Amino acid sequence: MKKNGALFGGLGSSLIAMGMVLSAAPAHAQQQPAPVQGSASDVNALRDELAQARALLAEQNRQIAEQKQRLDLLEQRLSSLAAASAAPPPPPPPPGAGGASVAGGSPIQVGQPPADSDRAPTVAVLDQQGSVVTRKGQLIAELGLDYTRADRNRTIFRGLEVLESVLVGVFDINESRQDILTASGSLRYGLTDRFEIGVRVPFIYRSDKLVAGPIPGSTNDDAARTVDNSVRGSGLGDVEVTARYQINNGGHNVPFLIANLQAIIPTGRDPFSVRRNSLGAAQQISTGAGFWGVTPSITAILPSEPAVLFGTLGYTFNFAKDVDAMIPPVQMDRIEPGNQINISAGVGLALNERTSLNFGYNHTWSFGTRTIGRWLNEQNTAPTDRTFSSKSRGLQIGRFLFGASHRFSDSIQVNWTVEVGATEDAPDVRTALRIPFAF
Repeated sequence: MKKNGALFGGLGSSLIAMGMVLSAAPAHAQQQPAPVQGSASDVNALRDELAQARALLAEQNRQIAEQKQRLDLLEQRLSSLAAASAAPPPPPPPPGAGGASVAGGSPIQVGQPPADSDRAPTVAVLDQQGSVVTRKGQLIAELGLDYTRADRNRTIFRGLEVLESVLVGVFDINESRQDILTASGSLRYGLTDRFEIGVRVPFIYRSDKLVAGPIPGSTNDDAARTVDNSVRGSGLGDVEVTARYQINNGGHNVPFLIANLQAIIPTGRDPFSVRRNSLGAAQQISTGAGFWGVTPSITAILPSEPAVLFGTLGYTFNFAKDVDAMIPPVQMDRIEPGNQINISAGVGLALNERTSLNFGYNHTWSFGTRTIGRWLNEQNTAPTDRTFSSKSRGLQIGRFLFGASHRFSDSIQVNWTVEVGATEDAPDVRTALRIPFAF
């Protein structure tokens, strides 16, 4: 509007100037010389006046030509502006295009592209199993706190089934309650933009309650065979060392692939070295598994705006160990822990640029553990020559996963996860809070 006002103002001023010039011209043209009477000096004066009038008329004609040329230019500008204001506006870009588009082609990005577009996004529930890798030269320190509760009740029958639903023998009840609180510190360092190494050191506080005994009335001496044991303690857990490598950059419908390798070092107190009473019940808390373990795995993360699909497939090798543990009525000499297959999958949803939710399921198939040892004598004080070899049943550990992540800044992020047991062998619930700091 300001442009059009200035334009019409200039046009008006030009028309007024032209009118003044045209009005001045007739005034000079209407002046008629009076009859010449007098001397030669009067004639010369009249000739000078006539020459001045002709010069003035020529100047006025020049000014009129200039004004006409200016008016033509203004009319051309006015026509072009009127045509532009009458044309419809260009259609907006399609939603989600994020930029302009070329003729016959796909949308092109305008401005600066998102940072780390070739890096896999963070998934909260995968932080313990392998997610993104750390940038080259960056150090990430992480503080963690998690709580696990496991409550199991089992009934064991040893005897003979005479008729259908008629059992003759001994019934045992085994009830165990376990609470584990773990505080951990982790460090991850990026050797390259695709390869990182890390270490995690846990400190464990644990409380166990075990009640084992016969169903009342199933034996002649129920009180003597009943074990009620509660023990609690704390100590260093098993240290974990990890290495991760990002295999590819991902792309359209192509997931990011990340190879993971985790080694468990048995630095915690193992369950075979704790003190036990005459009935074999533990008098100390174990804070570690007692075995070396190596877990190679591969993680796939597929961004699909605004969701992220993820999955992990891994296999754990647990190494056998010679032990010297007397748990009446046997002396254990060697333990061969079963290996494990681990599968997890889920989806992450971005609520905004800083907050995301993650849902998933994790299943671990743990093969049976083989125990090799000798039977104790009648007094349960020394092993005999009778050997045995037994293998426990495998475990099916299924867990539903829920996670939430919020990034407060480029350096601080909070991850909260919850695991709920889906199978009988799984802990009832586990919740973890992790706070990584980037340096």
